[in-house]
Amino acid sequence: MLWTLLSIVVAFAELIAFMSADWLIGKAKPRSGAEPGEQGAGTPEPYHPTLGIYARCIRNPGVQHLPRETLCGPYAESFGEIASGFWQATAIFLAVGIFILCTVALVSVFTMCVQSIMKKSIFNVCGLLQGIAGLFLILGLILYPAGWGCQKAIGYCGHYASAYKPGDCSLGWAFYTAIGGTVLTFICAVFSAQAEIATSSDKVQEEIEEGKNLICLL
Repeated sequence: MLWTLLSIVVAFAELIAFMSADWLIGKAKPRSGAEPGEQGAGTPEPYHPTLGIYARCIRNPGVQHLPRETLCGPYAESFGEIASGFWQATAIFLAVGIFILCTVALVSVFTMCVQSIMKKSIFNVCGLLQGIAGLFLILGLILYPAGWGCQKAIGYCGHYASAYKPGDCSLGWAFYTAIGGTVLTFICAVFSAQAEIATSSDKVQEEIEEGKNLICLL
């Protein structure tokens, strides 16, 4: 049960991080322009735009008098419009890894009732898939900072931004969530082996022989 819950949590965490715009927190901007770098008179209190792999959050100049003043959404209308080739590669690797994790999370729910398919342990197969997904996530996270030198990132982080140097930007919660989710992915892969051992124990086998099909793993 612990492995199942952790698998679901990891899949959702990586998916939310991927969709978030809070990968980079830009340098402070006056509250007057819709895009970073625009000049104009604004209030003394600045705001911090954020930039993700394909999304961003900026000041909406049309609603300055309203409490909800941030406009978030994708800046890229197509895959080719993603700001950097490195970020395009990151998007591919993360998407593949997240797809595998979501598939494993769905399958893990049924492992409480079915432990094998075609004489293959579901736990071992899922653990292997989680390890592969973790490798895709690592590749994506390694390539992501290489895109900090693109013009889009420079507009948010200043001219000192370059590959693996965020300039005036700081890392947002989505980046750290993606890293944490990657670590937990490998932990899940290890736990899958423990889940296999638990379902193969003598006590579990006795319950299966008695006709108890639903087995919760603690």
